[in-house]
Amino acid sequence: MECRVGCGACCIAISISSPIPGMPGGKPAGVRCGQLTPENRCAAFGRPERPRVCRDIRASPDMCGSSFGEAVAAIEAMEAATRPKAAP
Repeated sequence: MECRVGCGACCIAISISSPIPGMPGGKPAGVRCGQLTPENRCAAFGRPERPRVCRDIRASPDMCGSSFGEAVAAIEAMEAATRPKAAP
């Protein structure tokens, strides 16, 4: 599956713990990546400093759904399911 041009859901909905150009501490889920252009394209695409998680993520029907809203909802669910549990 190819990414929908101009979607950008994964660049907003996921948390990224590694440095991103312009965001040395990464970014929390729900925060727009500083490398996401106004057209929702990655300005760091193909650059070596692009985080590994961004290079490795692949579009899939389960993650992307059929719209930006479905993609955000699916990614938020994945974030919640993989969030480390708080220590008691």
